[in-house]
Amino acid sequence: MTAPDDRPEPPATVPDPKDWTVVVRESCAECGFDPARLQRRELPGRIRDTIPRWQAVLTRSGGALHDRPAPTTWSPLEYACHVRDVTHVFTGRLDVMLREDDPSLPSWDQDAAAVEGRYWREDAGQVAEAYAEGAAVLAGAFDSVPDSAWDRPGRRSDGSAFTVETLGAYCLHDLEHHLVDVGATPR
Repeated sequence: MTAPDDRPEPPATVPDPKDWTVVVRESCAECGFDPARLQRRELPGRIRDTIPRWQAVLTRSGGALHDRPAPTTWSPLEYACHVRDVTHVFTGRLDVMLREDDPSLPSWDQDAAAVEGRYWREDAGQVAEAYAEGAAVLAGAFDSVPDSAWDRPGRRSDGSAFTVETLGAYCLHDLEHHLVDVGATPR
């Protein structure tokens, strides 16, 4: 078996042209996420609920963890690295939105992050641990949002507007949706 450090760089993924911000207003036909059924105070628990599910993905036996379903689609390990990083990016975005008035949120190129971070070479155990830590911190950050702050605004560099509440829904959708992408059952 090839050691993770020896895995060759896979083909570049195809950037998804879909505007996923729609999931803060409409249900997702692919994974069943429905923002209308999400209560803001459920966010931390739902984020925490993803931890054992991602850990189960990362402890699968066999080589399937590294297998891409298509040459330009991430493997389960690469998706797990992505959601690990999502927890850090969104913890930072939430912090900025709570400290600043209507901030412009820093850009994040997830495809570039995957290449720069060499996701395909990551150690699954370390990713599982880092995801658990990052998701716990993110959940704690949403736990501490005061009632008066849920409507605080922020904007992505592409102009997409969020509130603290819709930022949480958008992030949660990403964490749960990618579980479906890797073959885990929907929530």
